[in-house]
Amino acid sequence: MEKHTQEKKEKHYEYHEYLVDPKQTPIRIDKYLMDKMEKVSRSKIQTAIKAGFVKINYGDAKPNEKIKPYDLITVFFYRPKGNHDTVVPENIPIDVVYEDDDILIVNKKAGMVVHPGIGNWTGTLVNAVAYYLKEQKIPIKKGNTSDRPGLVHRIDKDTSGLLILAKTEEAMTHLSKQFFDHTIQRNYTALVWGDIEEEKGTIKGHIGRHPTLRMLRTVYPDGEQGKDATTHYEVLERFYYVTLVKCSLETGRTHQIRVHMKHKGHTLFNDKRYGGDAVLKGTVFSKYKQFVLNTFKVMPRHALHARTLGFIHPRTGEEMFFETDLPEDFQNAVDRWRSYLQSRKNLE
Repeated sequence: MEKHTQEKKEKHYEYHEYLVDPKQTPIRIDKYLMDKMEKVSRSKIQTAIKAGFVKINYGDAKPNEKIKPYDLITVFFYRPKGNHDTVVPENIPIDVVYEDDDILIVNKKAGMVVHPGIGNWTGTLVNAVAYYLKEQKIPIKKGNTSDRPGLVHRIDKDTSGLLILAKTEEAMTHLSKQFFDHTIQRNYTALVWGDIEEEKGTIKGHIGRHPTLRMLRTVYPDGEQGKDATTHYEVLERFYYVTLVKCSLETGRTHQIRVHMKHKGHTLFNDKRYGGDAVLKGTVFSKYKQFVLNTFKVMPRHALHARTLGFIHPRTGEEMFFETDLPEDFQNAVDRWRSYLQSRKNLE
């Protein structure tokens, strides 16, 4: 570690640290890191392994080595000069739902990236939070926040809803453990294609990177690849061709709800990445098709909202629970489908 510490001082490096999930199946280190690092190529990962910049429990990783539950993975990547070594505070408005000396809960708007990365070094929620904390004169520490002030978890760019951030290192550690242990309560509202048969159910299936399309995730039912994932769902309202559902996460995998619902045959409404931006259910009449296309315009992103968040307060031990309404675009889309269903019933 001394060699890498010295090199880190002399050059610009990105540092990443991962604690392997207790339910993780054995998998090669390069495949594991590919799943964790969306925008990093496999060749770059393998080069880092061969150069000794990837550690497993502080020892050099071997190219074909398999990781196991509770392993600590550390990675260094050279970052060319000109990129941001630290988060740049930016005066971007954020919707603060709750705040105290330990935590900050925000209602993220759709379209905002959560943290800086390749192609999104500015304009993110973390940039906004860095400015917000700076104005409050709260120091931004590196440590286990990995230059992402207070970020404990994340949601996709086009997903709206609740996120919790830590304001102290102690809160960061406590909340991170709750997420690691899967004890955080998270409920999402989703609008999906099709009329789901059951009123409620559970979807189980390992989620991993798609074998050919790197920006996508897929379900591996046999469990030989990917990571264990469980999603519980419950129907809230039916609109004949689409269904409004509540999804509860038992695990927190990348794109979990989007991938699990697609696997079940109910792709999220207007989810461009997974094919939900086409007319997947309904009639062939042009009037109906135009209605759907207009609803896509009303809600120009996938229909997913992180509606509730429950956890144990890191300092007081109190059970905390927060809920937020659907954002305007989502609510308007639901209202349109509700009106469509009513007009359809009137014709029957």
